[in-house]
Amino acid sequence: MDIESMNFYGLDKRLDSADYFETENFQTMLKNIKKSISFGGIIALTGIIGMGKTVTLRRLQQALRDEKENKIIISRSLASDRKQVTINTLYNALFTDLATKKDGKIPTQAEKRERKFQAMLKEINKPIAFFIDEAHNLHPRTMISLKHLVETAQDARGTLAIVIVGHPKLANDLRNPVHEEVGARTIIFELNTLGVNSAKFIEWLFSNCSKDKIKPHDIMTKEAIELFADRLITPLQITHYLMRALEKGFQLGEKPITLETAKSVLSPDLNELEPKLIRHGYGMSVLCDYFNVRRSEMKAYFRGQLPPHRQDEINKEVQKLGILV
Repeated sequence: MDIESMNFYGLDKRLDSADYFETENFQTMLKNIKKSISFGGIIALTGIIGMGKTVTLRRLQQALRDEKENKIIISRSLASDRKQVTINTLYNALFTDLATKKDGKIPTQAEKRERKFQAMLKEINKPIAFFIDEAHNLHPRTMISLKHLVETAQDARGTLAIVIVGHPKLANDLRNPVHEEVGARTIIFELNTLGVNSAKFIEWLFSNCSKDKIKPHDIMTKEAIELFADRLITPLQITHYLMRALEKGFQLGEKPITLETAKSVLSPDLNELEPKLIRHGYGMSVLCDYFNVRRSEMKAYFRGQLPPHRQDEINKEVQKLGILV
């Protein structure tokens, strides 16, 4: 969003740099996650793309750091390619963050490595929260390693909470009986869409980013706000399309932004099945693996070009993922 648009509508900061919008449900969930971390084990936080998982993660880590006496030690895995992450990668992250002596070298032999990790836990003598973002891309073998990692800590009478964060695919995988070994031991928290709070979020966003005495309806009409609240479901979507509307409204010299201008910036395929699946963590390659189909067949499915019986077969598989067709 350009400076001219901001000045035209009386904004003193960009919408995507606003403070965090917290509902009562979100605050309760954050409190429950913190409590779960103090007990140890595997904790999953899931939400569709744009729901604020990464921001929530930062807020959670900051809340733990703000605890008096640093009751919980924080560690993170920063490896970018989650598909290549192994138990060795995770131990590297833990040793890097937790080693208290100059000799923080990780033994290459698994037995010695795990014994040294246990000795480290006894020396620290505090609960540890280990965060892994984009965990929906972790290999199933690595997921099983998380269970073994927690058990290694428990055997040393230590408390290790592994917080894995990812798209709804992560929750679906954990609930699949095939992954019961890990899923049955995991507490799952889900970031829900804004729902009835969408209009409140839009008005809050304008108030949070505008100069004194500027009201939300000075910027955008009630009808336009209601349209965005009805069509958009995540903070990322809302912020993106609001900024597009502000730029378009400025070009038209329109204040407040009308329903017609709001309609003009919305993508017509915004809520089509393919982008909906992607938001849940099911991109093309993942779907081809899940359904054992070729990419060309999956593309034909999205275009509605398959024979009716085959279209219905894939529809049923998609519905099993919790996605409405």
